[in-house]
Amino acid sequence: MSKLLLEFDPLEEGILIKRYKRFLADIQLDDGRKITAHCPNTGPMRGLLTDKCRVRVKFCPSPKRKLEWTWEQVQVVNYKNDQIWVGLNTLLANKLIKNVIEKNYLKEIIGEIDIIKAEKSYGKDNKSRIDFLLTPKSSNPDKRNIYIEVKNTTWIRKNIALFPDTVTIRGQKHLRDLMSIIPESKSILVPCITRNDVDFFSTGDDEDPIYGRLFRQSLQSGLIVIPCRLNFYRDHINWDKIIPVLGDKDLKSIN
Repeated sequence: MSKLLLEFDPLEEGILIKRYKRFLADIQLDDGRKITAHCPNTGPMRGLLTDKCRVRVKFCPSPKRKLEWTWEQVQVVNYKNDQIWVGLNTLLANKLIKNVIEKNYLKEIIGEIDIIKAEKSYGKDNKSRIDFLLTPKSSNPDKRNIYIEVKNTTWIRKNIALFPDTVTIRGQKHLRDLMSIIPESKSILVPCITRNDVDFFSTGDDEDPIYGRLFRQSLQSGLIVIPCRLNFYRDHINWDKIIPVLGDKDLKSIN
């Protein structure tokens, strides 16, 4: 089975000059041109921004856009001194995970799926929106609807992917909403890990201890967590594998 999730024209490569105002990045391309690109990641991008790091950008001119370029990937050097390409476009996460579901990479956990609906209202007073609402096929032994929340994940510590990398009130609310529909429905959190140099997933308690506490409470309530690791290349993105979630005891032994 092909592991291809997404294919696109080869990205241009260059050097990051600076990122500023969250959404902007000045970049010098390898052919010498200096451009300003849109940064589709509003977070701190913790651990991704180093002096003159290599980047990949997409040329996407449109009358509706102020900038013709989008910053898609960044190269980092990890704790093993390996050079790794990391996907930073948070807008891609849902598209990639939808492809993961459609290609049945999660079949052993969620079973066969009949219908995938995006951005559906749920939670208290229907004031929240879930990334995906899945309806299982009639042959699926578990007939419950499946609610999936996707989290783009780039921050790591050694070989552990961590989410969140900053305080996220919205993320805390998502966990409370996911807990509220258990056990009538199936609640799943999918960290979309856009780098291939991690072996485990855990919460970034150093940045948001409340999220970490709610995460562990959610696990006890029946939340299913499926951390999905992906591989990023210049002209495509591949499925890699599901990695395990670390518990508190595991983290203490590693630290």
